[in-house]
Amino acid sequence: VQLQASGGGLVQAGGSLRLSCAASRRTASNNAMGWFRQAPGKEREFVAGIAWNGGATDYVDSVKGRFIISRDRSKDTVYLQMDALNPEDTAVYYCAVRRSSNVGRNGYSYWGQGTLVTVSS
Repeated sequence: VQLQASGGGLVQAGGSLRLSCAASRRTASNNAMGWFRQAPGKEREFVAGIAWNGGATDYVDSVKGRFIISRDRSKDTVYLQMDALNPEDTAVYYCAVRRSSNVGRNGYSYWGQGTLVTVSS
């Protein structure tokens, strides 16, 4: 499975961005997917996950109420709507496919190339 993430960019604090991640084949449609991020000098962290059918989601506390993960199985695409962005959200964002149909924070196999999100103060 190949993943192509897009939608990153430069935004002012308080602004919004929508990330997209398209999978190369329909295998991913039966798997949970997630978004991770890695800020400069920090370890990669889980941001949000979604079950194979979109029926369950999970978020790291720091983004709850601001980010929404969704997916369109007909397009093999997962999205991350990010609102009320702040400079602490600056990072490279990666999408990934989980080795399970259930939402979770670990157990991911396939990773996209990442898209950079920069939030200016």
